[in-house]
Amino acid sequence: MPLPAFIRALPALDLPFPDDAVRTNAVRSDTGLVVFFTFLKDFDLPPHSQKGQYGTVLEGSIELTAGGVTRRIRPGEPYDIPAGTVHSARIAAGTLVMDVFEEPDRYPLRG
Repeated sequence: MPLPAFIRALPALDLPFPDDAVRTNAVRSDTGLVVFFTFLKDFDLPPHSQKGQYGTVLEGSIELTAGGVTRRIRPGEPYDIPAGTVHSARIAAGTLVMDVFEEPDRYPLRG
């Protein structure tokens, strides 16, 4: 399911990942960051932590490991990663995710 044109028109993020692997569209406020991630290739997200993160898979699947527990997340299933929790993920090509970050400046806007 492609994102609507108005979401695809939102600014992209400057990520430390290859452009041919991940596409982003973001909305930033003073208190948080909402990001639509489109994974164009299979992707391994290395272990890391940050402030709180909440998300849901819109299409595809994620194998998420958070706090030492691994689970497969499918469309419509949410996930909540508390602040400071070490997490990593294996994300299948074609996966579309909406994440909300507690940190408004988690990633800089591109451009």
